[in-house]
Amino acid sequence: MSISNISAERFWDNRKPSPNVQIATNINVVNIDKKADDSLEVPFVLTINYNPSLAQLSLKGSAFVQGDKAEIEKIVKDYEQKKPPAQIILQSISNVVFTESIIISRILGIPPPIPLPVIPEAGKPVETKPAGRDYSA
Repeated sequence: MSISNISAERFWDNRKPSPNVQIATNINVVNIDKKADDSLEVPFVLTINYNPSLAQLSLKGSAFVQGDKAEIEKIVKDYEQKKPPAQIILQSISNVVFTESIIISRILGIPPPIPLPVIPEAGKPVETKPAGRDYSA
């Protein structure tokens, strides 16, 4: 995995308190390029937009994929048939770019682009589902 371009800008005055924001993230796989050694290069773009317009981040790069020849062929064939990229590729890209975007958001002083875990306060009961039937489809 390599990141080739980072663009980040804070629009909100950092002397003002940050408003409640909605964060939209989007990862696009630009192409899947098969190399001579039966590996893949997968260029991607991550964009993160804040609403209201607090900041904007963009990361561009490439993932390099190696694996079994049959798996590589299936990934290329699925891409040519306009199917979504393999879950393992998207997950690997996400793991790297979201980690980097958290660091960038800290530098800019803006909320991180992923929700932080909420730790319950000591002594407060943890909410549970009401007793009764649980239906799932």
